[in-house]
Amino acid sequence: MRAVTYILLALLLLLQYPLWFGKGSWLKVWENNHQLEAQRSANELLRQRNAVVDADVRDLKAGSDALEERARSELGMVKQGEVFFQVIGENAATSAVSASQPDIK
Repeated sequence: MRAVTYILLALLLLLQYPLWFGKGSWLKVWENNHQLEAQRSANELLRQRNAVVDADVRDLKAGSDALEERARSELGMVKQGEVFFQVIGENAATSAVSASQPDIK
């Protein structure tokens, strides 16, 4: 009777091995699910970034306001007839003045 029990136990273990450690095992399915969730979150971030870029492109194509804003902020351009004033902070102004004046002794 003991031999039959050991044989049945060995058969049970042989049947369970592919389920836990084989090609389509539970461990591989669990690992693939974690990779899938990580990829989904990365895809969602990329979707949001693409939506922002798409809105920016549509805005640039649709009107001149966005184009003018980009020209002003990124390229430093001004309209014809406008006067450009650059305001320098108090700390930057004093360091610029002291750097332009030579030391007099």
